[in-house]
Amino acid sequence: MARESLSRRDLLKGALALGGGGLFVVTAGGEVFAKDSTSQLSSKNMPTPYTNMFRRPPVLMPVEEGVDEQGPFQKYRLTQKLGKANIVPGLTTTVAGYNGIFPGPTIRVNQGTRTEVRITNALSNVNTLNGRPFSTVTHLHGSASLPQYDGYANDQTKPGQAKTYKYPNWQQGRTLWYHDHNHGDTAENVYSGLAAQYHLKDPYETAQLPQGEFDVPLVVSDIAFKADGSIAFWPDGNAGFMGDIIMVNGVPWPKMKVKPRVYRFRVLAATISRSFRYALSTGDPIYIVGTDAGMTPKVAAVSSFRQGGAERYEILIDFRKYKVGTKIELKNLSNKNNVDFSNTGKVMQFEVVADSGPADTYQIPTTLDLGPQPYANRGAIEVNKLKPEMATVRRRLRVERKNSTWTVNGETWADVERSEFKRVLGNPKPYDVEIWDLVNESGGWFHSFHIHLIDAQIIGRNTTSDGKAHPWEGGGKDVFYLGENETVTALMQFTTGDGNEGGRYMTHCHNLVHEDSDMMIQFAVGDLETNNPITMDPPRAETEAELPVVYAPSYPLGT
Repeated sequence: MARESLSRRDLLKGALALGGGGLFVVTAGGEVFAKDSTSQLSSKNMPTPYTNMFRRPPVLMPVEEGVDEQGPFQKYRLTQKLGKANIVPGLTTTVAGYNGIFPGPTIRVNQGTRTEVRITNALSNVNTLNGRPFSTVTHLHGSASLPQYDGYANDQTKPGQAKTYKYPNWQQGRTLWYHDHNHGDTAENVYSGLAAQYHLKDPYETAQLPQGEFDVPLVVSDIAFKADGSIAFWPDGNAGFMGDIIMVNGVPWPKMKVKPRVYRFRVLAATISRSFRYALSTGDPIYIVGTDAGMTPKVAAVSSFRQGGAERYEILIDFRKYKVGTKIELKNLSNKNNVDFSNTGKVMQFEVVADSGPADTYQIPTTLDLGPQPYANRGAIEVNKLKPEMATVRRRLRVERKNSTWTVNGETWADVERSEFKRVLGNPKPYDVEIWDLVNESGGWFHSFHIHLIDAQIIGRNTTSDGKAHPWEGGGKDVFYLGENETVTALMQFTTGDGNEGGRYMTHCHNLVHEDSDMMIQFAVGDLETNNPITMDPPRAETEAELPVVYAPSYPLGT
């Protein structure tokens, strides 16, 4: 039986019954299913690891592009709608996705090219996972966007409405992702399928890291299913939810054909509660070349690395040393307080195939040149060059369980709402530098803590031997893994870019069940009323026809 304590998950789940030496759960409807599986699938419908071919999400093409007085721009269209997916054998699953697919299409943009992404909510009036109206809010996670385009939790787009989000794309190259952020429903909406990657490219990452076929997005998530193939969501009160099936780009435990070359993988944990610890079955090193904010100044070779929900890591894997036909697993060693099942220790499999092209002469770098810092003339400092003595304020943020509610400094988003969205934890000026101590006092829980707008440098962890960041955290971060009783010290600058005088931004746990339950507060940069995130550019009734979707040519299935 998979390792799992008879603890909070079981007690909150409901009645337990023992039989045949195994542990079984009795649902509210009387169904009984094995405890080493959250899914209710029959054995014939349960996916088998490494039998399904890997696939890449399609790359979305713009509907319009050009150059105006402000420079280059591109315009995109996305529709949030229900779609059908063949995820488990013999059954069809309804997903709620961008353009009706999960993951949604990847958007790839060059630094300095502004984008407008018009997102139409064509979903049903009721989300079957919670019975509430299927309103949405889209957050481009990792972007220094204006507050009204940042995915503010109460800036809701209702079914039949649309909103055009405007993204500046001035930051250094990085892996971002866009996902739902609707207050109270974020977990269900993301879990249903509203998640996708967004790649911001620049000349420096292009020159130093693998590109094209060898630059591969990995959207890693977990899920559970009901017997009919529909998505199952049984959260433990407001503790969280972890499925028994691991997916990569919407495929359960895929197998990928790789050539004897160096590959760059953009790894996103698009989970709502689960965290991962990745390692190769061969024991060979994984090279960390990027974090949330893009390339790392130093490349770290690690045997494993930890990733919480919403974190992004860019890694290199060198397949040149393996013979054709060699199979290598990407494993999940897991972390404390995950709920693990029979096959959640597996992620995906690589199989080395012959390459008819010339030998790969790429040299894995030891250092990387991140290029010039945008808006240095305004006082912006590259995140990895920030120094503690530059900070003018130090703040302490406690994430904890209080009176059966998840809180930050004892406060919740309900407190923000009652203040008519005026209540803030701090009010730095644009380009101020601060230190935030992120303190997990919730005992037996871990949290992925996200701060909107900023890039930060981790300058301290109370649980490492030297009190510093883990080797894989050697670059800019916007999500911080707070393990049990961990404190992370983050050094950040509130860089707003050109013409962005700030406004209100959220900070919250990215265990999305915790966020919904109400572990989110806000801060403001500059004036609180500048760029009001709810009133400045609200969603409006959709009046434009849905355009044909155009995707870039894709690579063959399995590669």
